[in-house]
Amino acid sequence: MLVIPSNEIMAQDSLLTFEHPDRPPTMDELLQWKEVFTYEVRFSFFKLGEVQTTIVRDTTYQGEKMWWLRTIITSNPGIPFVGKEENHYNTLMVESDSLPYTQLYWRDNVDEQEFDSERYVFDYENEQVYYFEKGAPVDTLELTEPSSSGQLIFYYSRLFAGTNKDYRLPVYLKQEKGYINGTNSTEIEMREYKAFEDPVKTYYSEGNADIDGPFGFRGEYKAWYIADDLRIPAEAHAKVWLGNVKVKLIDYKKILRTLLP
Repeated sequence: MLVIPSNEIMAQDSLLTFEHPDRPPTMDELLQWKEVFTYEVRFSFFKLGEVQTTIVRDTTYQGEKMWWLRTIITSNPGIPFVGKEENHYNTLMVESDSLPYTQLYWRDNVDEQEFDSERYVFDYENEQVYYFEKGAPVDTLELTEPSSSGQLIFYYSRLFAGTNKDYRLPVYLKQEKGYINGTNSTEIEMREYKAFEDPVKTYYSEGNADIDGPFGFRGEYKAWYIADDLRIPAEAHAKVWLGNVKVKLIDYKKILRTLLP
């Protein structure tokens, strides 16, 4: 978990900035910041768990610069039939002017101490995706376009939020290829979140995923993005195996990467 010293918090800009609220950010503008998002996941009156997402840092993979995107999902151990769960989803992604794409994806099942429990290696030169379970090769899938393993939706969708443009993100999960299709809107709605003291302006988006995600997520979803320069993902409604869940932002931190030690 990122801990930002108090003096650095004072040095950073306001959590919300409005230098160009008329347009969504570029990937370069998003990557200038180290953001840490914490979300609460609720089903009806029950808290199912929390989700924390951040781009940890830049790194190098096979001689090419990448960005390490990590999402940590923890469950509420008091929920029946779920128990204690902690999964880390990791992506090494390549920054691009159009579609950022995945080079490597792996999942660590931390609560069961099964690290690298699944891995997808994207071989664009040979147009193949290699799938591994616990280090052993399992399957090979055809790769025909820049793609992801789902996590990139967190950044890719922000490039379109607050516009009338749609998007289509290719995703490889569960040994199959699918798509996340998003439809956006320019309409403004005021909504409240624990991460901010006052209500904030948001843009609405909706879409459909024809592939299984974490906890059985599949099908239609709704999402809200804050109408600031970075189009912060603030809320999502989706269907998982338990039923319809709401994911809301409860904490948000950001700091310019140039200020990091």
